[in-house]
Amino acid sequence: MNVCRENRELSWLKFNDRVLMQAKDSQVPLAEKLSFISIYQTNLDEFFMVRIGSLYDQMLFYPDSKDNKTGMTGLEQLKACLKKVHYLNKKKDRIYENVMSELGQSGWSVIKYKDIESKEDRRYFADYFERELLPLISPQVISKRQPFPFINNREMYVVVRLESKKGKRKMGIISCANAMDERLIALPSQPQKFILVEDIILHFVSRIFSKYTVKEKALIRVTRSADIDEDDHSLEGHEDYREMMENLIKQRRKLSPMRLEMTPGLDELEVLMLMNFLNLKKNQVFINNSPLDFGFVGELRERLRYICPSMFYKRLEARNNAFVENRVPMIKQILKRDLLLSYPFESMSPFLRLLDEASNDKNVVSIKMTLYRVAKNSKIVKSLIKAAENGKEVVVLVELRARFDEENNIGWSKRLEEAGCRVIYGLDGLKVHSKLCLITYKNEKGIQYISQIGTGNYNEKTSKLYTDLSLMTSKYEIGEEINGVFNHLCLGETENHTDLLMVAPHCMISHIFKYIDEQIELAKQGKEAYIGFKCNSVTSKKMIDKLIEASQAGVQIDMVVRGICCLIPGVEGATENIRVLSIVGRYLEHSRIYIFGKNNPTVYISSADLMTRNLERRVEVAAPVLDEKLKHKLLTMFDCMLRDNVKACSLENNGKYKRIKNKNREMNSQEYFFKNDVK
Repeated sequence: MNVCRENRELSWLKFNDRVLMQAKDSQVPLAEKLSFISIYQTNLDEFFMVRIGSLYDQMLFYPDSKDNKTGMTGLEQLKACLKKVHYLNKKKDRIYENVMSELGQSGWSVIKYKDIESKEDRRYFADYFERELLPLISPQVISKRQPFPFINNREMYVVVRLESKKGKRKMGIISCANAMDERLIALPSQPQKFILVEDIILHFVSRIFSKYTVKEKALIRVTRSADIDEDDHSLEGHEDYREMMENLIKQRRKLSPMRLEMTPGLDELEVLMLMNFLNLKKNQVFINNSPLDFGFVGELRERLRYICPSMFYKRLEARNNAFVENRVPMIKQILKRDLLLSYPFESMSPFLRLLDEASNDKNVVSIKMTLYRVAKNSKIVKSLIKAAENGKEVVVLVELRARFDEENNIGWSKRLEEAGCRVIYGLDGLKVHSKLCLITYKNEKGIQYISQIGTGNYNEKTSKLYTDLSLMTSKYEIGEEINGVFNHLCLGETENHTDLLMVAPHCMISHIFKYIDEQIELAKQGKEAYIGFKCNSVTSKKMIDKLIEASQAGVQIDMVVRGICCLIPGVEGATENIRVLSIVGRYLEHSRIYIFGKNNPTVYISSADLMTRNLERRVEVAAPVLDEKLKHKLLTMFDCMLRDNVKACSLENNGKYKRIKNKNREMNSQEYFFKNDVK
C-alpha cells in the first residue's frame, strides 16, 4: 500500500517548488515574484536546519530506522532530498535570471561588479570599499597557526585561493557579516541600478590580501543544523527552564554544517578543502548563480514600492466583521452571539478590542492565554500586562520551544512576569501549540466565560499575511472545558476527557476517528457520507490509514492541504474517493477546518494539522462551531477553496501536482474572500 503514501520530506520539497513557481506565474507582479524566490530560499534554509539536520542525526544514530510510510532509511531520504534540492537549485537560478531580466526592462536591476561600465562608478566603488567596508573586515589566511575559522550559520564569507611570492598555495577567508547592514549600493550614475555589498568585497579582495596573488575567489554560505530537541535536555544544573532554553539557543549556533552554498570561482581542490574543513560530502555542496542570501529583496521592494506600484499586488484592506458593532463593548456582543473572524480578509481588531476592554473591565476576574508566536511589538501582550497591572489574575502559558521564536518569547515572558502575570512554560515533552484565550467574567448573573479559540498565532503581523480563523463564544460548556484545559496545564498535566472540544494528545485523534467511523457506517448503509479537511500538512500514518479505510468504504473525502501531504489520492482500490488540493498564493494558507457529514455536518476549527506530532505529541485544541450561521460561513469558504482554479493545484495519483485548469468561472479563493463578505 506504499503506492498511497509519500515521504514527508520529499512532499515538503514539492510544496516549496510550488512556492517557487509563483515567481514564474505571469499573473504575479514583478516585485512579488522576487518575494516568492526569497520565501522559497528562506523556507529551504529552515528545511536544512531542521529536517535535513534531523535526517542527518537519524542516519548517524539510528541507521536502520525507516520512514513508516515509505520504508526509506534516513540515508535514503537524505540522498533523495539532496538530489531534489540540486534540481530545484538550478530551477531557482533560471527563474531568478528571468525575473531580473524582466526587472531590467523596466530600468531597474541588480548587477555584478564586472558589468559596471562607467569609470566614475568604478572609482566611486573603489573609494567606497576603502572608506566604508575595509575598516569592517578582518581577513584570515589559513595555516598551521591559523586554522580554518568557525563559519557562522547563514552568514556570508569570501573565500580566496592565494599564491605567495614563493609560489605557495594558501586559502584566505573573510567574513562579510559586519558589512551587511546595507546590501544594495546604488550606482552614482544610474541610481536605479544596484550592486550587492558582498560583490564589492569580492571584487576588491586583492587589496585585502596585498602580499599575495589572488588566483580564485568566491562567496560561500553555510547552513547548520538547528535540530536541538529540548526534551532531551534535563533541567538539572539550571536555575529554571528559561535559563535552559537560553543555553540551548547558544548551542544551536554551533551545530554541524548541513549545506555549503557558493558562487562559481573556486577550482575543485579548493572546494574539496572546504568540504574537508566543514565535514561535508559532494552532494551537500550547491553552486549558485543567483545570490546566496535574498535578504536584499526587502530593501529593493522598499525602493520600488512608491515609484513602481504596478510591480506590487494591489492593496487589499481587511474589512470589519459584518456582525461586530463598533460602539458596543465586545464582551456584551459575544455574550449575545458567537463571532467568527477570518484573517486576513477580516480585521483582527475585534479580538484586540476584546482583550483591551477585558483588561479594564471591573467584572473581568481573570484572563488565561496560550502564546506560541507573538509580534515583536505585541498589542496582545501589552493588554495582558495592563490587565495584571489593574489587579486581574493573568495566567499566560508561553511556549519557549516555538522554533526560531525562542528569544522573542523569552523576552516577553520576562516582561509578563515583571508585570505580575503568572507565566508557565508548558509541559515536559509536549509543546503547547493550542491557541486559547479564556476570559472569566462575573456579574449579577454569576460566572460567565468568554472563550476564544484560533487556528493561528496571536500575532498582529501574521494576521495580515496568513489565512486563519478566530472563534469567540460565550457558550458556558465550551468555556468550562477550556478552563479545565488551563487547570491541567497549570498542574503540568494534560486533559484526559472532553465532550465538546478535541484536545491533543489524548482527546483529539480518538474524537476524529469517531466522526470518521460514523461516516464509514453511513457509507456502508448506502447513505451519503462525507469528510472535509483543510490543514497545512498530512503526515500521520494512523490518520492516513483511517482515511484510506474511509475511502474504501465509499466515503467522499475532500482535502485542502497547503504543504506536506503523505497521502496519495486517486489510487484505485484505496484512495479513489479522496481529492487533495493545494492552494499557494498571495497569503499563506494556515487555517484548519474539520468537516464530518454532508447534511447538517459537524464542523470544527483547530490549531492541529493531521501530523503525528500535532495529534499525539502536542497540546492542541479543536473547537466545534455550533452557531448555524458561522457553520454555513465555513462551509461556503471551504466550497470556494475547492473551486479555486487560479492558485490551486491538484495532487495526482502519480504523486505530482498539477495546476487546475477548467472552463469554470475564474475563482481565486483568496481574492474572492476579500471582495465578498462570505456569510
